[in-house]
Amino acid sequence: MSRAQAILLGLLVFGLGGIGYGIFAASGYEGFSAGIASSVLLVLVVVGWTATYLLRVVTGKMTYMEQRRTYRQAYDAHTIEQLQAKFDSLSPEEQEKLLAEVGQLQADADM
Repeated sequence: MSRAQAILLGLLVFGLGGIGYGIFAASGYEGFSAGIASSVLLVLVVVGWTATYLLRVVTGKMTYMEQRRTYRQAYDAHTIEQLQAKFDSLSPEEQEKLLAEVGQLQADADM
C-alpha cells in the first residue's frame, strides 16, 4: 500500500465517521448520543477489519506470503534443474564419487 493510498484510506474512515454521525442524528439521536453511536460503529468496523487481517496473518493467506511461496517454488525448481544438468554433465566416475561423498551411494547399495 502506498502512502497516498494509506492517506486516502484514513480520510475514508474519517468520512465514514461523519456519515455515521449524520445518519444517527437524522434517525433521532441527539448530538452527543449520535457521536457516541457513530464512534462505536466506527470502532466495531476497525476491530472487525483488524480481526480479518490477523486471521490472514495466522493462516498465511497474505499477498506477500503467497508471492514468497510462488517465488520460492520457482527458485527451487530452477535450482534443481541446474543441479541436475551439472550432475548429468559429470562423468560416471565423478557421479559415483560425488554420491559416495554425500552418502547417497551407500544408502542405495544397502537397499
